[in-house]
Amino acid sequence: MNQSNRPTPGAVQVATDGVISDLIQLLHQGAPAEDFAMRLARIEALPEDVARKASLMELVRMAMAIRNRLDLQQQRERGMLALIESAQDLSSRLDVADLLRAIVSRARNLLGSHVAWLSTYDSDRDEFHVVVADGGSSQSTGKMVAKRDFGVASVIMSTRAPFTTADYLHDTRFRHDPKLDDTFRQEGLTTLIGAPLFWADEVIGLLFVADCYHRAHTALNMSILSTLAIHAAVAIKNAKAFEETSAALRDVELSRAEVERHARHVNAASEAHEQMTSLLASGASLSTLCQSIAELLEGSILVLDEAGHVICRGTALGYSGTAAEGYSPHDEHSGDVVRALRSSRPVGRSVVAYEANGELCRVISVIGGNEVLGAVLLFRQSALDEISIRTFERSATVIGIALLSQDRMEANKSRDVSNLLRYLISPRHDNPENLSDFAGRFGLQLTQPLALILIEMDDPKAGYAARRLRGGAPLAGVVLDEIDGVLAIVCGATKADKVLQTITSFAKRELNCVYRGVLSRPVSTPAEMPALYATLRRALSVLRRIGVQGHIVAQNEMALYSVLFETHDQASLTNFLDTIIGPLLSHDGKKGSELTTTLLTYFDCNQNAKATARCLGIHFNTVRQRLANIEELLGHWGNATRALEIHMALRLWSLSVGGHSREARE
Repeated sequence: MNQSNRPTPGAVQVATDGVISDLIQLLHQGAPAEDFAMRLARIEALPEDVARKASLMELVRMAMAIRNRLDLQQQRERGMLALIESAQDLSSRLDVADLLRAIVSRARNLLGSHVAWLSTYDSDRDEFHVVVADGGSSQSTGKMVAKRDFGVASVIMSTRAPFTTADYLHDTRFRHDPKLDDTFRQEGLTTLIGAPLFWADEVIGLLFVADCYHRAHTALNMSILSTLAIHAAVAIKNAKAFEETSAALRDVELSRAEVERHARHVNAASEAHEQMTSLLASGASLSTLCQSIAELLEGSILVLDEAGHVICRGTALGYSGTAAEGYSPHDEHSGDVVRALRSSRPVGRSVVAYEANGELCRVISVIGGNEVLGAVLLFRQSALDEISIRTFERSATVIGIALLSQDRMEANKSRDVSNLLRYLISPRHDNPENLSDFAGRFGLQLTQPLALILIEMDDPKAGYAARRLRGGAPLAGVVLDEIDGVLAIVCGATKADKVLQTITSFAKRELNCVYRGVLSRPVSTPAEMPALYATLRRALSVLRRIGVQGHIVAQNEMALYSVLFETHDQASLTNFLDTIIGPLLSHDGKKGSELTTTLLTYFDCNQNAKATARCLGIHFNTVRQRLANIEELLGHWGNATRALEIHMALRLWSLSVGGHSREARE
């Protein structure tokens, strides 16, 4: 450089003063590092022989150092402010999710990173699940799952200290999880720093920040992240403690409400029981009781007798269910009701029988002493609570008392009838005149011929049938009751056929086929009644042995068989039939023919084929053809002994099948 271009001393001094002033102004403005670097480059570009060049360069470097210290101080201040804000959040925020989001957002902003997230530890699966994430463009970031033995999590769990890596995807200090690596690639993340969340020396989670470029984190950054992680751990534990306390308070409140509700229900149940007891004590009818119970339980009530027939009902005002109205003893749900009642009887508790069309049926047996008096059915459109169930079960007890009272009243009314029947069948008549007057009170004229009907049934019992018959349409001049386990009916002989029709209709309707009976021939005086009763009892025994069901037989049809077979069991009678007419019965069973009926009618018509054809409504030649087929099956019956055996067997068969052949002939 020639002398003409060399700056003068005054100019150099001015330049030096200008640099110092410029650096002070930059420091005052908080200018970025790039502005200081630009100043340093300008001074470095000055000629080497410029006076004080080295001093100027040192001034710029000192200014840059001051700026860096100011930046560090400001960063520390920001970190302290962030920690203070986090601490304030710990005491002011009760929502753990909001608090964790605030901590993660501060960590990301404070460290100037692209993405931040917090994971909590699942001890059952031994893995970390992201619960809060901030930043990032991929949804998979907020769904990351880190195994304990993979990635940065494995290093932090083993060292229990913060860890950072400037190149996560290529770092070989830990095992890589392919799924996590794919997520990092999608986000373009390179640098990662993580800190553990400690609570009582236990790692309960991890706090991470990540960047999309290679970056070296300072000790201050790691310290700030660790402190935020500690705050997050405290927040999680505090929130859990708060949730547990809140849950405990809710439980206490619910328990208090439950106690109050239970007390109200108990009080309501007590009032209901008192109401039912008052009604019972005041002599209220069964109908009034049913309606009161239906109103209390907000449903429909049915009271059934021991055979399942409705004897009383009640429906709450406004109840819209229809199941009670459609009930019958043999409907589609009868099996469910029977099974439920069978379960109810041993324990004395109510049982749900079935639920259909939005209505629930609960049942309970009504027991009186050792006998089943009936049942109570409750229909509702919603289930009962335990207190209401107890009220229903108490109501069944009240109804049982009412039924026993009705039975007692019925027994008082029927006691005279029962006494009359027992006087009539007793072998000894002390005062015939008084007996005649006694019978006259019931319209029974002992001076006229009498008829006796005995009916034996399996289930329900004879006493139930007697009550049902007395409770139906009155039978004038008829006395009936249960005597020694059978239903005994005495009436005038002229009324016997009409009474028999009424009894048969009732039996078919309510007893199915589980009955058998005998209608006596007329007797002219009451003195003949004891012997007649004994004869009919023997006849019933024979009917039972030969398997008669669902039929009432005339005594005249039974006379011979009672004498011959009353000491035989059913097996012997069956063997007798098989021996005498077995081939005939077998042929009819296989071919669907009517040879057995034809032969019985032939015998009853004095072995007259034309009369048999008229009786059966078939052609004479058909009768002859059938008789020929019968002779092929049974052999010749020409002699009187053989014919008598066959006729007797046919008559027994006629009784055992319920008299169908006799009805056909008639």
